[in-house]
Amino acid sequence: MSNRATGSFDVKLTPQPLADANADSTLGRMAIEKQFHGDLEGTGRGEMLTGMTPVKNSAGYVAIERVTGALLGKKGAFTLQHNATMNRGAQHLSITVVPDSGTDQLSGISGDLSIRITDGKHFYEFEYSLPNAK
Repeated sequence: MSNRATGSFDVKLTPQPLADANADSTLGRMAIEKQFHGDLEGTGRGEMLTGMTPVKNSAGYVAIERVTGALLGKKGAFTLQHNATMNRGAQHLSITVVPDSGTDQLSGISGDLSIRITDGKHFYEFEYSLPNAK
């Protein structure tokens, strides 16, 4: 059984120091803070590691984000794993629920989240399964 949740989110990225003060300047680390609206109401908190290149619009990032709130009224938390690349503007983004990371009414959740940015506003589509849903 697959379900779909949609909505928008606000995001704040805050640069953080790298563990290695002598790291290459193409590397970066950011704190993630999100507020989800719509079918998913809650917050996301996490960390992102970035890798920039000298080629315009080519970069990559990985991130781990803990989402806490309510998904269509079911309360709990789960973890998302992000993996993304941009190859001269062509984007590839994979955001997946970490297996067995769901808690409370979201226990057993699995799925994939996609992001769309239109006119500077962020939107999500979340295709998920929740085997314990009643």
